[in-house]
Parts: sequence; C-alpha cells; structure tokens
Amino acid sequence: MGIGAAAGVAAVGGIALTAKASSGSSGTSASGSAGSSGPSGSSGLSSAGALVFDEDAYSTLTTAITDADGAEHEVEYRFYKAITYVAKPVDEKYQSLNVSVPVKIDGTAVDATRAPILFANSVGGYMPSSVADATGVGGGGMTGMPGGGAPSASASPSTSASASGEVASGGNGMVNAQGAMVSLPKLALAAGYVVVEPGARGRTLKNSAGEYYGVAPAAIVDLKAAVRYVRFNKGRIPGNVDRIVSSGTSAGGALSSLLGASGDSPLYDKYLKEIGAADASDAIFATGAWCPITDLEHADDAYEWNWGSNATSSGSKVDQRVSKELGSQFAEYQASLKLRGLGGFGTLTARNYDEYLVKQYLEPSATTYLAALSNADRESYLASHTFITWSGGKAAFSWADFLTHVGARKKAAPSFDAFDLSTGENNLFGLGTTQARHFTAYGVKNDTTGLSSKRVASDIPDTLRLMNPMPFLVAKPNPHRTKHWWIRLGTKDSDTSHTVSANLAAAAHTLGDDVSHLYYWDEGHGANSDPGDFIEWIARISGHQTERAAG
Repeated sequence: MGIGAAAGVAAVGGIALTAKASSGSSGTSASGSAGSSGPSGSSGLSSAGALVFDEDAYSTLTTAITDADGAEHEVEYRFYKAITYVAKPVDEKYQSLNVSVPVKIDGTAVDATRAPILFANSVGGYMPSSVADATGVGGGGMTGMPGGGAPSASASPSTSASASGEVASGGNGMVNAQGAMVSLPKLALAAGYVVVEPGARGRTLKNSAGEYYGVAPAAIVDLKAAVRYVRFNKGRIPGNVDRIVSSGTSAGGALSSLLGASGDSPLYDKYLKEIGAADASDAIFATGAWCPITDLEHADDAYEWNWGSNATSSGSKVDQRVSKELGSQFAEYQASLKLRGLGGFGTLTARNYDEYLVKQYLEPSATTYLAALSNADRESYLASHTFITWSGGKAAFSWADFLTHVGARKKAAPSFDAFDLSTGENNLFGLGTTQARHFTAYGVKNDTTGLSSKRVASDIPDTLRLMNPMPFLVAKPNPHRTKHWWIRLGTKDSDTSHTVSANLAAAAHTLGDDVSHLYYWDEGHGANSDPGDFIEWIARISGHQTERAAG
C-alpha cells in the first residue's frame, strides 16, 4: 500500500499534522518548475538557472511525532512542496520532490545546516509515486492500483491468485513488529535530519498516444535526477549533501539498492540529459533497503531454488518441471557470482546456500526473537513450534523445517517473467505502446500469449543492466557506489527469494563495504522492526550529532 497524506497519520500513532503558514513565506515552491534550459553543463545536462532551489518558498508546519521508543515529540519544520527537480520534465506530478527541514524539536531550536539527508522514496511495485498532494512530511505515496501486464485468456488461476509479481507496499508502507505503521521520514525529522521525498515515474503511466512512459529505466533515472538536484543545490538546500542516505521498500528497496550501487555511472547519462537533470553527482552516502525486489533477470531462478517445494495458498504445487528447470538455472548463476558469505562462510553455491541462510541469518533471527520473550512466552512459542531446538540460549533448526514453517509460497512459477505476461515486472519492461514483454530467455521460450517474439528483444539486456545493482558490485565494481548498506527483510517474506538480499549483502561485504544485514523473525513483506536502529545508524556512520540551542 502506498501511504498518502491522510493515511500517513497512522505512522505517528494517529496524531494529525497541524499546519501554520509562516509569516512572509510563499507556501509551495514554484521555483523548481520547468523553465527554459540554457547552455548545458560540462556533461551536457541542464543549465544552472533552471534548477535553483528557492530557500524562501516554504510553509512552516508543526506536527507531533512518536519516535521508535514511544516518546512523543513536537516538531516544527519548514516544508518545501512539489519542487520539480528536472528542467525538462516528462510529468511534473511525478518528477517533483518535497523537502522537510526541522526548525524546533520539543521547543528547542535545531540547526540542520549539516544534518544528514534522508532520501526516502515511496515506490511500490515499480508503480508511479508522487509527492504532489502531500500535506506534510511522510506524505509521499504510490499512485494507482498495482496490477500485472497484458491480459491473457490463457492466464492460469494460480498466476492470477498468487500475486502479480510485485506488491503494493512502498517506502512509506512499512510495518513494525506490533503491526503499526512506520514512517522513516517522520522519524528522521524528529531526529533532526533533513528529509527529501522524491516522486518518480512508474510502469503504468501512459500518454494520450497509448505509450508507456514510466517503464524501465524511468524510475531509477528520476531518482538519480532528484539526487543531482539536491547535490546541485548545496548551500541552498539545508543538510549535508555528502551525507545522503536513501531508503525504500520492496521495489523501492530495489531502487534504493540500485541508487547506491550505480552512483555516477555514465550508463544513465543520456537518459538524465533527456529530462534536463542537474549537472551534479548522483552518488549517495548510504543505502537502506527493505525486502528489495531486484536482480529481476535471475529472480525466477532464485525463487524456485528457495520456495520451489512449498505449495501455493490453495495447497497445490506449481509445475515441478518448470520449478526444477528454473532452480537449475539458479545454480549456474550463483556459481558465476563467486561470492563469499559473511562470517567467513566461504563461496556461496546452490548446494550450500540453505546452510548459509540458516546459520548466518535465520537461526540468529529466531534466537533474537526468542531471547526477547518472557520465559513463559518463550516456552509457549517453543511448545507450538517444535521444529526449533532451544539450547544454551540459541535456536537451531533445519532448512526443510523452516520452509514448512513459512508455509504457502506467495507466487506462481515463474514468479516474475510470467509465461502469460501477467506480472508487474512484465509491464516494467514494456516499450512504447506494448504494455508487457518477456525479459528472460526462459519466459520467451515458454510464452503462452502468442504475442511475444521468439527471442528476447534486443534492448532488454541493456535495460536489465540499468535496473540491477549486482553488476555494479560484482562484474566491475563501481568506485562511486555507496560504502554503507542497511538491508532488511522478514523471514516469512516469500515475495522474492531470500538469496536476493543475501547476495546483495555478500557482494557489498566482499568489496569491504560496511554492511548491516539481518532478517526479522516471523515477519512478512514490508516489515521494519528496528526503525530506531536505522535512524541511529545514520547518525553513527555520518558522524552527526543533532545541534540544538536554547529556543
């Protein structure tokens, strides 16, 4: 679910925002709107004058925010609304951002001049996301209902019922262990950070000619352009532009990962030039990614390796021939990566990945969960989950028992490049007036629509390259990537394979990057059980201390 301005109230315990116009302020900024572009900068991008941040175009708002520890804070902040971040926008509704700058916290003045900047996208399902209608911080959200690709008379019930290849939760669609909504933008603001919330085009957008203008790589190009806008306006936008920390969930988590991995890659330059992006760096300082739906060209293979033996919610098994063929492809792919696991595990292969996941992530996750329970609650949980052995304050179990514990898989087979072109990812790789296309050789080979060519379209490999963080970390490591990674997902999340985030973490760790990666026990897709830790992590890696003076 995309959390809009009204629903966002739930993220702070039901406390509504109250807005007060600032004396002398002009309200919503108009200075970022598209203007005439002058001579290009050195990289052939937008001119300086078109994208200058108007420091005086804000409203002053006051809101109550409940932090991760349950303490309530009154925060007064400057709200800059719907600033177009490119000089030649395709659609300003989506290519705009909001900026929130804390002024006072609990009545004490805050100096956010050098504060870290949380760059929080609200993309879900690779759908369009917009901040244009937000009434305050945390108000960005996914627009439109999530759906699949081309309709097909041959679509199987299992494909339709098992999800459309994506989920509706976006960057503001997080849920904590108690089932309450989590808003990282609000938590960051209450911590004294500057918050930037960018909109981005998404896969369902279609113009009057029937052409899809938000398909890949539009979303990542837009987020890069938004980062460039922020960095271009150093000294005008409050906050430390060298300490930009990205966050996102699901497809938004994938884009956050990609944003961190691909910083300043020239592969995107022509797309950035087309929309008049600022002539500045798009590298970021740190990445926060929750349940990232990424590495799409290998996602079907990884899914079947992970969840192939699990039945669907109806109790039936997917086509085991398809599942086994895809699982075999995963083995080839994993071997090609030559990744070494964290904790000195050694090279990760399809043969030992189950052991790695259990020892590195799953048992520690269960241990943390059980250790936090009271003795009575722990005994009760263990009595009803006899597959877990609890000894010496540690949990132990087998991979097979863990899969049984998770239960029904969420998606059909294939889960991402569906034979009937029905998934959100098929739509993501649409082109022109074609709504959905195959993006894997296996999908093309087994197409059931009769609408697909007999081979993967020639442009697909390059587009996949632009949408996957892994090549920037493995094939030829990007020197301008982020060096700090925060990666999280729930152990019961079967929206993609557990190997996807684990590979991402292993690739970054192999390069010597700072990696914090863990799983939330018994939580599903969109879980964020340690948001306060993330906010503290930002302060620690950025060396920031909130500066307050007597108000």
